[in-house]
Parts: sequence; structure tokens; C-alpha cells
Amino acid sequence: MSIVGSLVLLAALWFVVFFCVLPVRLRSQAETGEVVPGTPASAPDDPQLKRKFWITWAITLPLWAVIVAVVIWGGISVYDLDVFGVLGDHNGAGALTH
Repeated sequence: MSIVGSLVLLAALWFVVFFCVLPVRLRSQAETGEVVPGTPASAPDDPQLKRKFWITWAITLPLWAVIVAVVIWGGISVYDLDVFGVLGDHNGAGALTH
């Protein structure tokens, strides 16, 4: 895995985790009873973005490290994930045989 590939993986994984963390413990203005004029009642009361930003990093970095380690180690290859056999037979030496 190249450095650029690992950074792209980190960015993609970060955004996936961030969008999963965003709605956790989120209270709307309607739930708190304090709707600010000009905003919808479903707007977040206190989104705590700074806290969720750091939680996202705490989840993403170990997950990213495990994925990069598995890819570099090579213990799991794309051929191991080919459950339908669309890649053909693989002789284990890095070449496909048809």
C-alpha cells in the first residue's frame, strides 16, 4: 500500500466514522424546548462538534492502523474475499491461472 493510498483510506474512513458519530447523543431544539427564532425545531441544540471531532479520531486511527497492517502483512488478499469465484483460480504466487 502506498502512502497516498493509505492517506486516502484514512480520509474515507474518517468521514464514514464522523458521519456515524454525529447523531450520537444529539438533542434537537424541540426536545430541549428552546427553539431559536429563524431555525427549524429539528436543529441541534448543542452539536458538540469539537468533542465529536476528537472521538472520531480516537475511533478512526486504530481502525485505520489495523486495516493498513492487514494490507501490508498480506495475510488477507482480494482472493480470500472472492466468495463467488469471479477472479478465477489463484495459485498463490500472485498470478491468475485460467
